This record gives sequence, structure tokens and C-alpha cells, in this order.
Amino acid sequence: MAYTEYYTPTHIYFGRETENLVGKVLKEKGAHKVLVHYGSGSAEKSGLLGKVRASLRENGIEFVELGGVKPNPRLSLARAGIELCRKEGVDFILSVGGGSALDSAKCISYGVPYDGDVWDFYNGKLPEKRVPVGAVLTLSATGSEMSNSSVITNDEITPNDKFGSNTNMGRPVFALLNPELTYSVSPFQTGSGSTDIIMHTLERFFHSGADLDLTDNVAASVIRTVVKYTAVALNNPCDYEARANLMWAGSISHNGLTNMGFESIGDWACHRLEHELSAIYDVAHGAGLSALWGTWARYVKYVDPSRFAKLGKLVFGIEDASADKAAELTIQAFESAFRSFGMPVNIPDLLGRRISVEDCRMLAEKASLKGKKTLGNFRILQTEDMFQIYKGAALL
Repeated sequence: MAYTEYYTPTHIYFGRETENLVGKVLKEKGAHKVLVHYGSGSAEKSGLLGKVRASLRENGIEFVELGGVKPNPRLSLARAGIELCRKEGVDFILSVGGGSALDSAKCISYGVPYDGDVWDFYNGKLPEKRVPVGAVLTLSATGSEMSNSSVITNDEITPNDKFGSNTNMGRPVFALLNPELTYSVSPFQTGSGSTDIIMHTLERFFHSGADLDLTDNVAASVIRTVVKYTAVALNNPCDYEARANLMWAGSISHNGLTNMGFESIGDWACHRLEHELSAIYDVAHGAGLSALWGTWARYVKYVDPSRFAKLGKLVFGIEDASADKAAELTIQAFESAFRSFGMPVNIPDLLGRRISVEDCRMLAEKASLKGKKTLGNFRILQTEDMFQIYKGAALL
């Protein structure tokens, strides 16, 4: 029986200065001792961590801190967080930052009550317990603040692996969303984040089975909004309306709404292919996605060019009597949008250099677990298909 679920238990607080509510909210959620988990020094320099600490102290909540989360968050730091939480008796984890800090927080939350290796949960095992997680969001991108997903890079092996865990245990208890906290996000990270939002929507749009027109229109609206307001945010980083639209689009794009009523959760091949790029080359996730999507789309569009044509009409107003032509025009329009965000549309642009055919083969072997795994749903990809997509994106 094919069905989809829409489950959104996360309590959202959206608006200016919502970060100042963090202590009050944690107290209401029953927290006594909190791990504050964050990334670089920007959270300190901006004064955000100071506000968080003051709010926690005001509400009588003890806390310990663990910084150092990097883009493509590392398993080694999550392990350190697990040990710290156990040692300190932490009963709630607060992520302060973007999706990387939140994904790392989720990994820690699974590992604290687990007797085995937390990496098990990124190899198919589902957690039965967790330490609850909340978030103060500073980047519009991954949608991890409302999603069931967490992605971790295993930096303890060579070459690195980057796998995801999808479980409703991963949905945060709450998220504080103040668009003003994204004013300082760089143009590159703004563009990369917007690409990730669009790609979360596209992965769901391309699926097998019957469509639902309302869901298609919701998805198209999310994408149109991101295209419109990314341009505004890049021109004026402190435009509240633009940042608010992008922040809410990020949450909506990855909380399950944009595939509700479909018979599958979507395709997700591009995400899995990109995970290998960012695991090996440590690139920004959104940039890796834009470098692959056009090649993937041209490789699979023949399966149902009318699906691409519908997307192009809903998002860009593309009209053409030929579904094949409309499909190609749609792909070109998305590539133009990605370029306008400052994103690459092929691997040489992404890395600033070329990679070899052997590199493409290695990436395909990793993505398919040496032929043991297929990718995709719109079109199922075998190892050779993955190789051809990597090779095409590498312009070889």
C-alpha cells in the first residue's frame, strides 16, 4: 500500500527577536540542563550566543557548550557531544546555527541513550530513544528545523562517507525562527541555501505514481518565492520580507508538505549523488546540488517530459506545444536561476578544476555501495547511470 504522511510536531516561533524566548521555551518543554551546540565564532561575535546564555540563566536552566560544527558536520564532533552530554547529565540539546549544527545535534541526541555506535543510525537502524532537540535558526537552507532528516559525514574513514538518517525521532521539539538572524549570511551561503530549498522541493516533485494538483501548486509556489526573494536578499541582505520568505520556504520545503498525497516520498537521487561530492571534496551542499541537477534532469527527462513541462509552466510560465521542448526550456530556466544565485551548474565550476573519468567512476561506486544500491524513484539509477551523470556534470 502506497501512502504519504504529514507529521509536523515542531513548535515554531516565527518573528523578530524570537531568540530571546529560548530560555522560557526550554523551561516550558521541561529542560533542566542543556547542551548548547553551535558552529563557528560568528554566533559569538554577533552576540547571539550571549543572548542565548542570558535567557537560559534568567530561566534557571543550566547549560554546557560545544562549538566547532563545520559544514558537512562530522561524526567525530558528534561523538564528543555524546560523551559530554552523558558526563554532564544533559536532558535537552539546543542547536544555535544552521542546518549543520542542527544535524549534528540530532546525531548527538540519538547517541546519548544508545549503547551501540551512533553511526548505526546512518546505516539503516532506527533510534528508539533520543534526547529532545530545539533550535535557534540562523540560516535558511536545509529545513532541518522541521524535518525528520539528519546527514552526517564520517570523517573517521578514508575516503569519507556521508549518510543520512530519516526518522520522526529527528523532528525538533521547537524552532525559533527570526529572519533578522540571517541578515549577515554571505551572498554565497544565501545562494547555496536557496538552492537547497529549491532542491528539496524538486526532489519531491519528481516521483513515481499519480500527482496531486494542489501539492504541485504548493511546490511551485515555494520555488517561485525562493527565486523572487533570493534576488532581493542578494541585492539587500537586510530586507526583512525577503529573509522571512526564504526562512519559511526552507521549513515548508522539507517538512513533508510538498509531497503530500503522492505515492512516494520523491526521487532524491541528486541528493545522494551530491553527498558523495561533499563527502570527498567538502563542498557546500547547495552548490553541489546545482552542479548536478541539470545533468540529472537531462538524463531522466524522457521518462515523463510532461512532468518537466508542467513544472516549467507553474514556476516560469513556460509554454510550448512540445513537451520535450518545454522540458528542456524548464531545465535551462532552473540553471539560469542557479547561476543568478551565484551557484555552479557543473563540477568544474563547483571545484574550480576538472576531475577525471576515474574520479567519476569512484563517486558512482560509492553512491551505489559498489553496485548494491540503486538511487532514484522517477527513474531508478544503476551504478552505470550514476557514472554517466557524474561524467556529464564533469563535462567529460
